[in-house]
Amino acid sequence: MTPDQIALVQQSFAKVAPISEQAAALFYDRLFAVAPQIKPLFPDDLAEQRKKLMATLAVVVNGLDKLETILPAVSALARRHVEYGVKPDHYAVVGSTLLWTLERGLGAHWNEAVASAWVEAYATLAGYMIGEAYGRSEAAE
Repeated sequence: MTPDQIALVQQSFAKVAPISEQAAALFYDRLFAVAPQIKPLFPDDLAEQRKKLMATLAVVVNGLDKLETILPAVSALARRHVEYGVKPDHYAVVGSTLLWTLERGLGAHWNEAVASAWVEAYATLAGYMIGEAYGRSEAAE
């Protein structure tokens, strides 16, 4: 990621943070609508999960400019996801759902440059997580 892309991701996430509860609810509602097969991987009560999602996003987004400091935590998260039943192909639907959520949460602040920066950020981190969890061959697919 370029420094400009990192700045766009961080600045745009700062705009979503004040509506984090609504954004997380929107995210999970959309995720389960487009990928109902994923719902059994989550608890029935999503209150805590929504908080975890936004807290994790905050840590990752704020650490993009010093990636080496967050990679150990991202690696551990990837391995935990395997234990929860997450498969490599789940990452694509989660990524598209995240972008959909951000677009709605940011409204007029969502544009091609912001979208491109988020695509790059998600692709970078999802690829790393898949590689850590399932091996490098899965990440390349």
